Amino acid sequence: MALTIKQFSLIVAFSGVLSFIFGVVAENKKPAAGTPVPGIGVIMCKYPSDPTVALGYLSLAFLVVSTVFGLWSLFYPYKGKSVPQGALFRSTTFVVFFNIALFTAGLAAALLLWPTLTEQFHLLHNVHRTPKADCPTAKTGLFGGGAFVSLDSALFWLVALMLADNAREDYFEEVEKDPKGQVTADEYDRHAVA
Repeated sequence: MALTIKQFSLIVAFSGVLSFIFGVVAENKKPAAGTPVPGIGVIMCKYPSDPTVALGYLSLAFLVVSTVFGLWSLFYPYKGKSVPQGALFRSTTFVVFFNIALFTAGLAAALLLWPTLTEQFHLLHNVHRTPKADCPTAKTGLFGGGAFVSLDSALFWLVALMLADNAREDYFEEVEKDPKGQVTADEYDRHAVA
């Protein structure tokens, strides 16, 4: 089954919103700190049962889905017609939004992965040999920040998809003008500049 632009955009948007929701819920469910339980020469940290780590990984997973489908949607051959990448990257606006979408996806992944791994590390390594150890959790605000950047990333992928669709339409209009079905690079450059 061939996917359409509308289907790709729905997948990207839905995945981005789910990543945002899971990230915000992870931020809200994260405990402020654990409870230190003194032992003989050690401090054991007892953390309340919470779904922060699972929510962090779910948020990251949906970010990856949104990014993969966002990237795939730009170069997918709709209706069996593919467009050379050079035709897409001639548009400065497309290049800008493409790079912003890539950057925000990477930033969101870092902001979601860092506290998720930190929280998991604290839960697994909860015995401290220092007598005055506190029971830390992941830094507050990173899940929420990652959630918002994840949503931004999905929105930038959608804008890049709209710009790619415009570039695709322009390319096929130029192809139809040439009786041989091909456009020379000079003709395409003249049309892109105008």
